[in-house]
Formats: sequence, C-alpha cells, structure tokens
Amino acid sequence: MAWDTEGTKSKILEAAIQEFAKYGPNGTTIDKIAKLAKVNKERIYNYYGDKHKLFEHVLQNELIKVAESLPIKSFATEDIIEYAENAYDYHRDHPALSRLLLWEGLTYENEVPNEVLRKKHYNYKVNAIIEGQKAGKITNTLDAEYIAFLVLSLANSWFTLPQMARMLSPFDRESDHTARKALIAEAVKRLIQVA
Repeated sequence: MAWDTEGTKSKILEAAIQEFAKYGPNGTTIDKIAKLAKVNKERIYNYYGDKHKLFEHVLQNELIKVAESLPIKSFATEDIIEYAENAYDYHRDHPALSRLLLWEGLTYENEVPNEVLRKKHYNYKVNAIIEGQKAGKITNTLDAEYIAFLVLSLANSWFTLPQMARMLSPFDRESDHTARKALIAEAVKRLIQVA
C-alpha cells in the first residue's frame, strides 16, 4: 500500500493550525499536533523539522493563502475600501491567521522568520497605495507604509482583539458583520481622504 504523503502533510498542517492558533508555538507540542492529526510524530519531524520550523511553515502557508485571495496591483485603479472590506471577510472566515500573527509577535523578539521575503510582499501593498496617491485617490499627507498598516489593522482588529471589540463596540455579535464592514469602510474613507 502506497503512503499518502500529501494527505498526511495536509492532516499535520490542519492540526498544527488549530494547535498553534490556540496555544502558540511555545504552548503546544509535536506530540499534541501528532495526536490531533492522527499521525506518528516522526512524520512531522521528517516533513517539517521541529515545532518552530512547523510554526514557520504553517504561518507562511497561511500568508500565501491570504495574498492569493486578496491580490492587488494598484489603488489608482482598484478600490482600497473594497480591499479593506475583503480583508475583513477573509479574516472573519480564517480567524486562525490573526491568532497566528499574534503568536508570532509574542514569540519572536526581533526579526521574524522570512521577514525579508514578507517585506517584499508588503511592499506590493505599499506600492499600490503610492500609485493611488499619485493618481490623487489617496491622501499623500500620510506615508503609504502607514496607510497600509492602518488599513490592514482596521480590517483584522475585530479578530486580533475580540475582547476589546466586545467591550468597546456595539457591534460585538457574530451577526454584526455588515455593520462592522460599514464602519471599516467609513474609517478607511476618512483615512485616505484627499484634502
């Protein structure tokens, strides 16, 4: 019988996403991930290395998925407000990503794994904003890097800080997505408004 390598890897990654999102890379073990995936832990070590290498792989895969789901080229021709709303929807549908990013920030004190490559990816977003600024659609009173950071923060803050959203926002129920998106759209509109 042939071994289903891809199926096993998929089970491992799904289990790792769940465990890392709940407990972070320091709060779980390869044993727990193997048990959840129903695979021998040696498979995990063979495919991904140690727990931190697996965490890096999981997060990198999740970042690739979001980049593929939310492609942008230029906010001179694309709508940055729609992009923010779509980013909100993505994080709503994939809440583990926000938690993985939080755990990454708590785990690594300085440079994170793949930081140089990730900066290049974020530069695509920054360049898309710069093009929007040149076209007069986005304010140039703020640096494009800050606008990119703030737009992404607005889009996923409901999922990175759910306790604060619950305490501070009237839109704290699962059914309030339309109201949340309208609020994000208004905030981004004001943020990018050309004077």
